[in-house]
Amino acid sequence: MSTLTLHINGVDLPVDAPGDETLLSVLRNRLSLTGTKYGCGEGECGACTVLLDGHAVKSCQTLMSEAAGAKITTIEGLAPDAQHGQLTAVQQAFLDEGAFQCGYCTSGMIMRATAMLNVTPHPTEAQIVSSMNGNVCRCGTYPRIIAAVQHASALAATHSSEKGAAR
Repeated sequence: MSTLTLHINGVDLPVDAPGDETLLSVLRNRLSLTGTKYGCGEGECGACTVLLDGHAVKSCQTLMSEAAGAKITTIEGLAPDAQHGQLTAVQQAFLDEGAFQCGYCTSGMIMRATAMLNVTPHPTEAQIVSSMNGNVCRCGTYPRIIAAVQHASALAATHSSEKGAAR
């Protein structure tokens, strides 16, 4: 075992674990951050998606030692004031569009969509489909997920223009 410091959701956390333990295992089993889901364990479903320095990665395929030194964001840290109703545009859009059914894939979908919108704020439907490829929804709510990402793009644009007008 070794102690590595992981920067998770804005906090440096020392973690005693083997360096070859997956980030998913560390998040869920050692740090009780259970919003990141274990799906297939093979990097195929995307339920375990987190942001690593702003890029969507599958935490079941990322070793703890690879994540040390990077800025890790989980669904719990995406909207720090979520308990007081302050959600990100993506989270709000997923709620508004009902882009989930069982909800198991939702955190991974939200993280993947967040990473994509950070790079491509106004994506086409084809860009959304391409970017979200690799995150699986077993309930088949793909049309609502696409609508949610489009809605999030519009919400973010509205929020951005409101900020500019307030200056």
